[in-house]
Amino acid sequence: MSESTGLKIAVVGATGLVGRTMLRVLEERQIPCRELAPIASAQSRGGEVHFNGRSYLLSTLEDGEWEGSEVALFSAGSSVASEWVPRISDTGIYCIDNSSAFRQEIGVPLVVPEVNDHDLMPNFRVIANPNCSTIQLVVVLGPLHKQYHLEEVVVATYQSVSGAGQRGLNQLLAERSGQTVDEPEFVKPIFNNVIPSIGKPAAHGLCFEEWKMIHETRKILAADELRVYPFTVRVPVAYCHCEAVHLKFKEPVDVVGAREILASAQGVTLMDDLANDVYPTPHDCVGKDDVFVGRLYQLPQDPTSLDCWIVSDNVRKGAATNAVQILEALIEKQYLK
Repeated sequence: MSESTGLKIAVVGATGLVGRTMLRVLEERQIPCRELAPIASAQSRGGEVHFNGRSYLLSTLEDGEWEGSEVALFSAGSSVASEWVPRISDTGIYCIDNSSAFRQEIGVPLVVPEVNDHDLMPNFRVIANPNCSTIQLVVVLGPLHKQYHLEEVVVATYQSVSGAGQRGLNQLLAERSGQTVDEPEFVKPIFNNVIPSIGKPAAHGLCFEEWKMIHETRKILAADELRVYPFTVRVPVAYCHCEAVHLKFKEPVDVVGAREILASAQGVTLMDDLANDVYPTPHDCVGKDDVFVGRLYQLPQDPTSLDCWIVSDNVRKGAATNAVQILEALIEKQYLK
């Protein structure tokens, strides 16, 4: 598929933090694109974005510039997605949505390509992009589950402010410089602080981010009975989410074997040499598309367990890159021609 015969791609939310990154990742991965339809809010209509050496005017969904696209990448929030994804997908356009609007709907694949691109089918025009903290978790869990069969996941997240978009970044930067934030994104100050709740309250004392991690992990791994115990925390870091993970398997785990599995797993970079201070941090991982894992260990009295530390750029692999990889999978499967 050459550029002249490539796809028409709509990017909904093209001026947002994830939308801008989607455009950059589309360029970097050389997705064949004959035409771009960048879509934003009414306030941005008539502005320009630059893509593949060309300038494109921003329009709104109501303007209908998305018509004739083969695929639409959505990063505009659940309310916009709930209204527009069904309308656009009904015209035959594949919609890859980064919001939580469709992730738990029956018949909507929730896809991390390294783990479950087999869930993509030509007749499924709506495809959900998982939550950022779930994506990096399952990239590591997938190959381990295949070998040792997961029973339980205990995960504590350390999530950067960019997970809340540009407003989250703005709040951290403002507070760091001593400014007062009139409309803060977070319910408490984030500079020099950690906030042990992400999203609205959900059932059983969970917050919504934790609820998402439970149900999305089960759906992606096709493991409805998997026990998942998440605790999500916002930390004053600009980019990259970190996760401390304790895993229980049905079968004994060989730590050396687990390292070999992860070292060869698609989309994973292993950084695991504690004696020489080799382990992933946000500083190592920002701007990169892999999921990084290190600090693998197992206590002698628990041979069916494994602990690890996972870090990934939440705006890239946790959102924009994963969506573009789904698009690549659709092309590879020849669903998009």
